[in-house]
Amino acid sequence: MNGPDPAQPQQFVDDVKAGPGGAMTDEVGVVTGELTVSTTLRPDGRAEVAVQYTGAEEWYVLTGSPVPLPPTGLEALHRSLLDRISQGGGAQAGP
Repeated sequence: MNGPDPAQPQQFVDDVKAGPGGAMTDEVGVVTGELTVSTTLRPDGRAEVAVQYTGAEEWYVLTGSPVPLPPTGLEALHRSLLDRISQGGGAQAGP
């Protein structure tokens, strides 16, 4: 099969509280506190990850994004990123 499966979600968006040290972004460095995380499947098969302060308008690229889509899929990647951000330590999208 070529391309994304139209039956599968192409984006996941959830709120998370960043742990100590927050999440690292390309534009503004570390962001902390209540964040919204968006993980979106790109046409090239990689996932783009962005974060924002919950309720804000501005989105920031999570450092290391875009990342290769793992065999476990977009939702598993998104859940893993939420877990890493909740742990803090300057969480990034890449390894």
